[in-house]
Amino acid sequence: MAAKETPVCDFGAKAIDFSLPDTSGKTWTLESCRGEKGTLVMFICNHCPFVKAVLDRIVRDARELEDLGVRCVAIMSNDATQYPEDSPEQMARIAQQHDFPFPYLIDASQQVAKAYGAVCTPDFFGYNADLDLQYRGRLDASRVEPAPPDARRELFEAMSAIARTGHGPTEQVASIGCSIKWR
Repeated sequence: MAAKETPVCDFGAKAIDFSLPDTSGKTWTLESCRGEKGTLVMFICNHCPFVKAVLDRIVRDARELEDLGVRCVAIMSNDATQYPEDSPEQMARIAQQHDFPFPYLIDASQQVAKAYGAVCTPDFFGYNADLDLQYRGRLDASRVEPAPPDARRELFEAMSAIARTGHGPTEQVASIGCSIKWR
């Protein structure tokens, strides 16, 4: 497992449109996932130990952010042929098991991950109401083990500020995780 870090936030970069299916075959676009006060695009997968360590926290934060007008979407871009744990069937199981409050989409062509410049799982892209990038940091101090329960909720704090002001924090700590599994 080679850990990768996300690059520095490119403040103001526009969110890239997509049209991707969820595990039931329903197609979602950026517009159908967009929140009134912000949108969080997350690249995650099932097999990555970094994602497994924080999945319950991602779900918790997504629920709380929705109350602030921020909607979330998760995209799985790994090559599921080489990583069967990331198959659509397993995605559906994980989404149901954790009661995802957001769509979990399949990027089988990997074109959406490439367009966004996603490098790892988890990789978070936090946009304001105008779909301008304001956050490209980590969830919290977790690694392959969850951070202590009282760890600072960096992603939640950033997205809350974006919902209130339209701007993310100038200081951001890069997310770290497993590399996207390219074909």
